[in-house]
Amino acid sequence: MVETGCFNKLKVIREVDFGVYLEGGAEGGILLPKPEVPEGTRLGDRLQVFVYLDSDDMPVATLRRPRAQVGQFASLKVVDVNKVGAFLDWGLPKDLFLPFNEQVKPLTIGDYVTVYLYLDNTNRIAASAKLEKHLEPGDDYTQGQLVELLVVRPTDIGYQVIIDNRAMGLLQHQDIHRPVRPGQRMPGFIKQVRDEDGKIDVMLEKPGYARIDPLSQQVLKYLESRDGFCPLGDKSDPEAIRDLFGVSKKAYKMALGQLMKAGRIRQDETGIHLI
Repeated sequence: MVETGCFNKLKVIREVDFGVYLEGGAEGGILLPKPEVPEGTRLGDRLQVFVYLDSDDMPVATLRRPRAQVGQFASLKVVDVNKVGAFLDWGLPKDLFLPFNEQVKPLTIGDYVTVYLYLDNTNRIAASAKLEKHLEPGDDYTQGQLVELLVVRPTDIGYQVIIDNRAMGLLQHQDIHRPVRPGQRMPGFIKQVRDEDGKIDVMLEKPGYARIDPLSQQVLKYLESRDGFCPLGDKSDPEAIRDLFGVSKKAYKMALGQLMKAGRIRQDETGIHLI
């Protein structure tokens, strides 16, 4: 069965002057236009393609990768607006339609909006900016679990993020030690799932000492390149630590503690020294 709005692996069943037709099941043959047909393609080959509807609402295949597929969230640029809705650039020749009744605020050309991709009742791919109705609880997450984050919008205490294309979470300012912007995708970790309301806090670094290993290596490499000395100890100014290593003072102190416990460094009033 071919899934519109998703990637499908389909068999080449017919060659024509303007491309090849792929096996489409109930959809019949699905055209992959000639400019996109890989060199050397033969009948019976299977190609990984994305299936969507062209301007005539006919299924068509492409080797291009859209910025999201049905069932996923993405931050997309508004390229046109009219009385029925907005149109978004999602990386394919035909822009993605965001109906007026699926918007949460007026949009203008050039805006970026986070949307969920779905199939409407005519099987067309459309977008919705009403994110909450497409999210689900994340009470099955565990502390320290690796996840994918999509940054949605800033709040007073951090950023709202979508976790694994399914649940909403919060990345607090105190857990941000590098630049973050809406629309950015990045790996992260579950910090906690609150018992009282089920809300999820996330971090960019793994909670606890387990997140320190890469930082410990960074400190060691710095020491090795500076004749075994660094003037920043566990009582140094937090801004100086952030400027040099890009982390919080708390994370830096944990790294130093780990390195001292492992016998790799010693600390005195002048700073830290490589052993």
